[in-house]
Amino acid sequence: MEKLISLIRDIARVPSFSSYEENIHDLIFRFMESVPGANGERVPDNNLVFQVPGDDSRSPVALTAHLDKINHFGTSPPEALPFEQDEERLIGQLDNAVGLALCISLARLSAERSFPPLMLLFSEMEESFGLKNHPHLLKNEGKGLYHGMGAERISRYLIREHLLPSAVITLDTTPLFKGDPGVALYSGHWEFTGQQPTDRERERTDRVRDQFLSIDPDLFLSNNTNDYLHYGAELNRDGQTDIPSLALEPAIFPYHQKNEAVYLKDIARVHDIMVRWLERSGQGI
Repeated sequence: MEKLISLIRDIARVPSFSSYEENIHDLIFRFMESVPGANGERVPDNNLVFQVPGDDSRSPVALTAHLDKINHFGTSPPEALPFEQDEERLIGQLDNAVGLALCISLARLSAERSFPPLMLLFSEMEESFGLKNHPHLLKNEGKGLYHGMGAERISRYLIREHLLPSAVITLDTTPLFKGDPGVALYSGHWEFTGQQPTDRERERTDRVRDQFLSIDPDLFLSNNTNDYLHYGAELNRDGQTDIPSLALEPAIFPYHQKNEAVYLKDIARVHDIMVRWLERSGQGI
């Protein structure tokens, strides 16, 4: 857990605000150097895709998180953003430092655990807050940018390069618990995207959802907007792929503000769920 907290702290301190995601690229590549066999590349414009070897008898699984933070600091942000830890929580700009750190931690474990091959998909412009509230703090005053563009670009790259995963799991943070601890599971992108899933996509999505619930029956089943919607919609747009897209998210509060807090026990819970699921995922998706 200490190594995971260290990852979160280092990522949370970087001012990688929306449209300036390149500020954290070097740190991510440096962290991934410790993952045996990992290969990464930048996908235009500010997205990163890594491939991590695993059990070749199993289909690859994609883990996703977004690179951008909301700029609550104006035109002169500090070089290192504030970060604190108390007995129960981490406090700082944790959306989505927590998700990025979880993905990297799981990739580091892949060499010693029975995981399928992994894809790490790290996206730009997941946040819409800046576009709505202070576009002058974004590059070119936000012109040409839109919420979810990174996940869409990565999805199109995966399709073009024939790198389709068996499932996509987004690791982000959720505001649904309003200050209480908890972990939420989202699984119905079509409820927001309006894209009708095939019977096969719905069946496979339900199977992955049930796999997570078999590991942790107390997961809170709900739905909300984040990159998991864009991966689900883009990767399944032609109706031929049927790739499940789900999100697993620890509680965060306050949300989209300075000094966001996430419970340590929720972070550990998500990490444990993902380790157990990745070890079992060859049982069928």
